[in-house]
Amino acid sequence: MTNESIAFTINKIIEESYNPSYVELVNESFMHNVPKDSESHFKLVVVSDIFKNMTLVQRHKHIYLSLKTTMNNIHALSINAFDIDEFKLNPTKSESPDCIRKK
Repeated sequence: MTNESIAFTINKIIEESYNPSYVELVNESFMHNVPKDSESHFKLVVVSDIFKNMTLVQRHKHIYLSLKTTMNNIHALSINAFDIDEFKLNPTKSESPDCIRKK
């Protein structure tokens, strides 16, 4: 077991697995009812030509598989995966919805 943050581990795996032209990982845990400094909810944007000719579901499965046991340590991962041409045509990223908190 290492002392690396979950975000660091995710970024490292994505960089090594996809050689992305663009990657953005946002820890959105603060938007949820979790303890301060939690690493439980993330949004990932990754642009790589590895995704060319893959369906959206195939891309997500590929990413989940590459993250393997790291996924056991988080509650939610929002994925925006594009090939380079798709991202050039439409570089917009989806916004995360507000968390519905129990009262």
